[in-house]
Amino acid sequence: MTKTIYFKKYTSIHIGSKHKVKIINEIGQYSNYTIIGRGNNLLISNNPPKLAILGDDFNYIFIKNDKLIVGAATTSGKLLQFCKKHNIANMEFLAKLPGNIGGLTKMNAGLKQWEIFNYIDSIKTYKGYIPKENIDYTYRKTNIDDIIYEVVFNLEYGFDIQKQNMFIKLRDNQPNLPSAGSCFKNPKEHSAGYLLEKVGLKGYNIGDMAFSSIHANFLVNLGNGTFDEAIKLINLAKKRVLETYNIQLQEEIVIL
Repeated sequence: MTKTIYFKKYTSIHIGSKHKVKIINEIGQYSNYTIIGRGNNLLISNNPPKLAILGDDFNYIFIKNDKLIVGAATTSGKLLQFCKKHNIANMEFLAKLPGNIGGLTKMNAGLKQWEIFNYIDSIKTYKGYIPKENIDYTYRKTNIDDIIYEVVFNLEYGFDIQKQNMFIKLRDNQPNLPSAGSCFKNPKEHSAGYLLEKVGLKGYNIGDMAFSSIHANFLVNLGNGTFDEAIKLINLAKKRVLETYNIQLQEEIVIL
């Protein structure tokens, strides 16, 4: 089963044309496909690889054997509300963090020291359940190459509304223009936003794509930005930061 998605409307950065996307509702390998999730950190070209999205069969949440079981197609917002309703702790950091749980797990998403792998017990791929200790994960990165179908979280009680409000406040400082979230991962030496500002790219634009004047690490679409304009800005940023600071920036945004 497939459907046609218009990526200019589907992705949070509002770039892309129409492409057919496979809908996956059965566990399998599907090694020829790239999973796109909700398109919140996605920059898609006019010639992407084969694309797929998990169907509604992987959109679920339940508690079993003192674990929180979440389908990979479940949105962060749905999980946050479930945890709030059932007084479950540790998911407050999902506030205003868009995406599906599968995608957020694959990139070990989070904010500062709060990241999703802090709370994971295991994940499920076509190979079965894989314990967290058998997965290599670091800041905004994992070695997970297979499709994630389910994520199992350790269960703790005590939802903290003040912590949720803290994450909302932190993210309210982010730009409101269409973007794909943070463009680059933060190097160890300095934040990516600091480096981009120091090399003169805060507010800098090429056509209708720009590094935000509010937060330099947000690549924003001013209206009718294109994939090519975005790539030119990304390459310019990497070049300037490397020349000035000898730091190789790595994209957090996914480019297809």
